[in-house]
Amino acid sequence: MPLDPSRLPRHVAIIMDGNGRWATARGLERLAGHRKGADSVRDVTRAAREIGLKALTLYAFSSQNWSRPPDEVLGLMQLLDEFVHTERAEILDHDIRLRAVGEIDRLPDFVRAPLLELCAVSAGNRGMILTLALSYGGRESLVDVTRRLCAAAAAGELRPDDVDEETIDRSLWTAGLPSLDLLIRTSGEQRLSNFLLWESAYAELWFTDVPWPDFDRSHLVAALTDYAQRERRFGKTSAQLRESPT
Repeated sequence: MPLDPSRLPRHVAIIMDGNGRWATARGLERLAGHRKGADSVRDVTRAAREIGLKALTLYAFSSQNWSRPPDEVLGLMQLLDEFVHTERAEILDHDIRLRAVGEIDRLPDFVRAPLLELCAVSAGNRGMILTLALSYGGRESLVDVTRRLCAAAAAGELRPDDVDEETIDRSLWTAGLPSLDLLIRTSGEQRLSNFLLWESAYAELWFTDVPWPDFDRSHLVAALTDYAQRERRFGKTSAQLRESPT
């Protein structure tokens, strides 16, 4: 059954989990799992664009991932650099806007420079927003917002009483993205792992045992199909929704 465009989420985020365990189960080095996972990133991004999603956010590297073995961290950075260069043509040719959120300044220069350049070049694209969460943490994001709002208040640029949900939304690293509708996590774990803590307040959650390297278009479609069958009430009752479908 084809997907109903009117029932699609606008913004889908994915915690791409299971690369290391996928490799270990096959007697391979962990980096082999990350490389296979990079193939899934390409396939799922292409599928999301073709299906018609407006925004896709991928948890590519967390703030806590810096504590992994140096060889693995370097390998992940090299894979990211490879992705930026090999996918450049597809991103530009298919009207995709690339964004990066997180503590981007922590990335090594050989990755950061081409990444930010592609983000700048694709900034005017309107087909789909692809956001990579890099050196990202939900708590870190909220700390950053708090510091900047406190500084603005101390400088007399902001009154504490003026701070509301919209103020915080505009100050987050994810500012400008549609509200998060669906959060997917692969590989059987069922937790947020410090990802989009504020943004996921009303997101639908979908978990699968499939490890990220094996996740493909069919699994994305399964998640979207399940989402389309859910009733999103946002605190209202089912009767209220029936009376006012919008």
